[in-house]
Amino acid sequence: MADVHRASRLFKALSDPVRLELYVAIADRGGPIPVSDIPDVGVAQSTVSHHLRKLREAELIEGNRNGSWVHYRAVPTALDSVAEFIEARKSATLTIVEADETA
Repeated sequence: MADVHRASRLFKALSDPVRLELYVAIADRGGPIPVSDIPDVGVAQSTVSHHLRKLREAELIEGNRNGSWVHYRAVPTALDSVAEFIEARKSATLTIVEADETA
């Protein structure tokens, strides 16, 4: 059941278009990105900070202070649990479909 809760938390964090856009910008960077270099996503800085906090709470990104800036990076294994969850559901669905087709 823990995998369901983890997947749900990650899906919820990524379900917001602004958060997803921020996550993609950070993940695509491939390494730490200072908050000042995160592309404009069309919302106020306070809203960006809120969404970055939600992504950190979901353990999708990490932030480290470097001088006066926070540098963010995507957690490399963050989406592994979601991928495993989806793959397990996909395998179960395929098994059901195959069983229906042979019946």
